[in-house]
Amino acid sequence: MFVQLALAFVLVADPAPIAATVNGESISRAQVDAWIRKHLPVQPAAVAPPRELRAAALEALIEDLLLKQFLEKNAPPIDAAELDRQLAAFAASLRAKGQTLTRFLEETRQTEAELRDSWTILMKLDGYVRKTATEAELKAYHAENRDHFDGVEVNASHILIRVAPMATPVERAAAREKLEALRKDIAAGTLEFAVAARKHSQCPSALEGGSLGFLPRKNGPMDEAFSKAAFALKPGETSPVVESEMGLHLIRVTERKPGKPSEYAKRMDEVREAYADERRPILVAKFRMESKIEIAK
Repeated sequence: MFVQLALAFVLVADPAPIAATVNGESISRAQVDAWIRKHLPVQPAAVAPPRELRAAALEALIEDLLLKQFLEKNAPPIDAAELDRQLAAFAASLRAKGQTLTRFLEETRQTEAELRDSWTILMKLDGYVRKTATEAELKAYHAENRDHFDGVEVNASHILIRVAPMATPVERAAAREKLEALRKDIAAGTLEFAVAARKHSQCPSALEGGSLGFLPRKNGPMDEAFSKAAFALKPGETSPVVESEMGLHLIRVTERKPGKPSEYAKRMDEVREAYADERRPILVAKFRMESKIEIAK
């Protein structure tokens, strides 16, 4: 997750145009800049982003390239005509909503060529899963993620202490200790969760006593670590300290809204798509171990 930053670094010409090389394939510094402009659109053109942001952007590009290289080696080739058909169907779906493909590309800050490349990766990843995942594995995945496929939601609140990715162990331990002390008081009944959230939480939801409203199991505003912990709670329970991309949390669930029971046979495509999405970082991590990655100084 990237947030709007106030930047104060002067942009200077970079004598080294290559930012990294992955298995002999280069990632340019211009690509890093383009990634930042796309994902941080308020980035002023006349300044350079801080080192941490450039490093995060480069890492995202390296992961994308590793996935592309892995699929080129291991996924079945895709049919160009099928790619054209799917993109045409996507454009038609946009028109049905009163939108155009041109407008979509502008809003998502990408070219049609970049869209085709992204769609190609998705189709290859789907082909790889079709080739390697057994029916038993997909059925098991559906069963393990019934809350998601059934559309179950939980009404959750949280107390957030923000911890930077580069925080020291001492800073992280201090945040954890503070939340554990709050949890002890909440469990003892001497402190209400909403009161603690209003006073201590570093999230805008603090104004609402930490309330985040109803959340889905996946594809919601919170990351997987948070969602997994929230859905493990029964109404009225408070979680242990949970670490996410945002920082450290205490989570309380007040209500669980049941969805509609799903049948695997009727949701196979959706199950395979979700399974593929979760396999993506695993495949990248595995391929990374056998890859040669050189980061420019």
